[in-house]
Amino acid sequence: MFLSRELLLPRRRPNQGAQALAGRLLRSSSSLSDPDDDPPFTRIPTRPPRAPSPPPKPKALAGKIMPDEPAHSDLPFDFRYSYSETDPAWRPIGFREPARFSPFGPGRLDRPWDGVAAARGGGGDGGGGGRSREEVLGEPLSEEEVADLVERYWHSDCSRQINLGKGGVTHNMLEDIHNHWKRAEAVRIKCLGVPTLDMDNICFHLEDKTGGKIIYRNINILILYRGRNYDPKQRPDIPLMLWKPLAPIYPRLVQHVAEGLTFEETKELRNRGLNSPPLTKLTRNGVYVNVVDKVREAFKTVEVVGLDCSHVGTSDCKKIGVKLRDLVPCIPILFKDEQIILWRGKVNQEHSASDQCTSRPQ
Repeated sequence: MFLSRELLLPRRRPNQGAQALAGRLLRSSSSLSDPDDDPPFTRIPTRPPRAPSPPPKPKALAGKIMPDEPAHSDLPFDFRYSYSETDPAWRPIGFREPARFSPFGPGRLDRPWDGVAAARGGGGDGGGGGRSREEVLGEPLSEEEVADLVERYWHSDCSRQINLGKGGVTHNMLEDIHNHWKRAEAVRIKCLGVPTLDMDNICFHLEDKTGGKIIYRNINILILYRGRNYDPKQRPDIPLMLWKPLAPIYPRLVQHVAEGLTFEETKELRNRGLNSPPLTKLTRNGVYVNVVDKVREAFKTVEVVGLDCSHVGTSDCKKIGVKLRDLVPCIPILFKDEQIILWRGKVNQEHSASDQCTSRPQ
């Protein structure tokens, strides 16, 4: 006969101390909680509400949308979105946005915006702490100093680099250049896109608007030196553009009938340019340094030249046509199927266009 385990093992009596502790815990939990609450948990006592936080302090002047006083700059030129890709002689026939909307923000600049530029006042003396460009540049660099700077900044992995795109020398780029000049003697500028058609124009505006000097130029790579006596604490005040203004509306670039030709002659030249092989193929954001020389050389033997601008974009095609019209010079007669058709013009038109090109303002 087998007996169960419960009968063989002696029954343990509960400890009196443990029973008393359990009773106290049960009584304390029941006194702090409602009957509907779960007994193992106790309710957290409610705290009095906190006092309201003080109102935030007003932000600094730079964070305001409309500052108390507009910014002032003594730079001796009109503020534009792009200095190298626009000409003050070009007058628009319309605007895509109201001229009262300044890209510098409402009330943030003491120069009025006319839709194209913010004209400087009559009291500007050149900025830069009152020092002239010659004083900032100091004595010319020796060949050893130039070679040392070029060796430090011409590499493609240089950290002091600014990319110059289809906008050319823009207004906010001036601020970027001075920010690099705080910690470096020179800055490397890599140029791409439509502005590379006229590298002389880019170099002119970089030196004129920043006060620096181009010490190295190779195809589309530039090194801009700040000067021996450059002081970052005396840098000019350059108010930033908060957004890119919409481009104005200019007169039509390509006329239905070319000047000096009839409609049939214009149509025949356009068909000849479309059916002939293109002179060269342009890529998007490429380097177009040699395009002007190629077009000039081709016009010595042919009358019409075509350029293949596949994947370049309609806007860039028109900009390329405008620059070639002034630099070659020539007459754009067609933009179709991502191709640019250029006509060299007649002999008398060539001479007049060349005179106009040499006398055009920068």
